[in-house]
Amino acid sequence: MELNKKNRFGIGEGELIEIIYELPLPMRLDRWLVSKRTEQSRARIQYFINAGLVLVNYKTAKAKTPLKKGDNIQIWMPPPEPLIYLKPEKIDLDILFEDEHIIVINKQSGLIVHPAPGHKSGTLVNGLLFHCKDLPGINGKLRPGIVHRLDKDTSGCMVVAKSQEALVNLQIQIKEKIASREYIAVIHGAPKSSEGRIVGNIGRDKSNRLKYVVVDETAGRYACTYWKLIERFGNYSLMSFKLDTGRTHQIRVHCAHMNNPILGDPLYGRCKKLPCKLNGQALHATKLGLIHPINGKEMSFKAKLPTEFQKLLKVLKTN
Repeated sequence: MELNKKNRFGIGEGELIEIIYELPLPMRLDRWLVSKRTEQSRARIQYFINAGLVLVNYKTAKAKTPLKKGDNIQIWMPPPEPLIYLKPEKIDLDILFEDEHIIVINKQSGLIVHPAPGHKSGTLVNGLLFHCKDLPGINGKLRPGIVHRLDKDTSGCMVVAKSQEALVNLQIQIKEKIASREYIAVIHGAPKSSEGRIVGNIGRDKSNRLKYVVVDETAGRYACTYWKLIERFGNYSLMSFKLDTGRTHQIRVHCAHMNNPILGDPLYGRCKKLPCKLNGQALHATKLGLIHPINGKEMSFKAKLPTEFQKLLKVLKTN
């Protein structure tokens, strides 16, 4: 129900959502909310709880509060925060598909997806705000419409939602592995077989907060990557990857864990002379498959390799 005056939460406009916990087994409040409110990020759910915007049986709850069948959960959803410093900027976008619900782009290498400390402009979000007039308010303050991310120096297919309904549907497709994402990369060395699977939980590197590493199975977050060898080029190999999960830096971390880091990777790569100049890692999201979030049509997109990647392959084949 919509409330336009102050209420028991002591704040103004917003939406009060009331849900009865019906599961037979107990579950932590934060984990249940993440699974229930898929349109909200994990960090935003945590913010709601820490800010006292979630009540269990009419009392302020904590993230670890255990829920049991019949519990009453109330969530006060404040209006979307204004995009305070996000300004629309005219940025060239390679658009593969667009309608009133989604936009699929071939993101160029070097483009940061959304604002972060030290990067408040020149991001994909700034370009999307210029191109799409209805994005503000979708998926929070700094990531309007963003369903999934690509690292700054990773190029290729990305889908962005243009409505809240499309956003929620696409997030579920990613979570339930309905949407498919395929990548290609050039790695150092060569695997011993033609295909395989890398399974390794991923967590932050304790010695470098910018990096992630494969950690013990009792820590980090579960991650699984399928790979195939496409072609060998002496000391290098062209590989294809398919994500089963979507962790931060997943392919880059898993390749480094195999002792076959991606060429040009500034965080996980080898400091040695490369076959040709690269401005980042040789990693490209080549294919994206999804079901249109509104009309249910199966869709598939393929992103052309950037010029730099094409030049690298040509040099490797020549050598």
